[in-house]
Amino acid sequence: MPDNQKPLKDFVSYIVVEKGLSKNTILAYRSDILKFVAFVEKRRIQLENCQHQDITDFLWQAKVDGLKPKSLYRLVESLRQFYKFLNSEDIIKTNPTLYLSSPRIPENLPDMLTFDEIMLLLNAVTDKDEVDVRNRAMLELLYATGLRVSELINLKFSNINLQDNFLRIIGKGSKERLIPFGEKAKTFINIYLLKRKPYANSEDNVFISRLGKKLSRVEFWRQLKNISKKAGINKNITPHTLRHSFATHLLAGGADIRFVQEMLGHASIATTQIYTHLDKDKIIQQHKNFHPRG
Repeated sequence: MPDNQKPLKDFVSYIVVEKGLSKNTILAYRSDILKFVAFVEKRRIQLENCQHQDITDFLWQAKVDGLKPKSLYRLVESLRQFYKFLNSEDIIKTNPTLYLSSPRIPENLPDMLTFDEIMLLLNAVTDKDEVDVRNRAMLELLYATGLRVSELINLKFSNINLQDNFLRIIGKGSKERLIPFGEKAKTFINIYLLKRKPYANSEDNVFISRLGKKLSRVEFWRQLKNISKKAGINKNITPHTLRHSFATHLLAGGADIRFVQEMLGHASIATTQIYTHLDKDKIIQQHKNFHPRG
């Protein structure tokens, strides 16, 4: 039986140490390559001896087995990165993924809220107790900065500068970024900190549960669902919806896309460009509605 584990281990070490990819991305790449390893071992082939036809056969089998286009797209990308690494290390002379074509995937534009819906959401939070003011502060900060929910619930006091109004965030791939926020968010954070009980929180998290523990994604998502229901917004709102709204509203207001890319922590500007499509759709709709020959 061919030994296909060493090339995989070397690749994983490379993306961990040199590429600095996020844990989830590393696990995804490893999972995809392991599926390919199982496929080629049935054919008694070594990874470094695989040909273009072996890879297309594998991808075709994955498609026949019902793999969705997005997952198939990721599978192609995983194989490309793997064989690019083997080629760069002179383990293979010819890259068999060089002429692979990626499957077309439908472009799903992210859900977002209008500015009026954002105001409805924020104003639906009362200021009765610590949990209420915490929720308002979290929502204000989420909309003000476009943070990922994991970055929000893991926010430490050492990450936040309330004097100069900015956050220092270590995001995906251990990349640091500085994100400014406005006076509104600052005001509600300060209100929360006045009501926040001085719990002995070993992790120094800013936003904590009623019992002084680290807040979970599920708990914040549940709170957000209740608030959106109270606000009367009939959309499937998640914490990511506010991140999408942050980006879309900035770009619609004329912000430079590269600054928005930096604040969101996107590695590629192509990821940020999806938010410009939302505004284009609005322009097209306005033309249809109001142009005499629309």
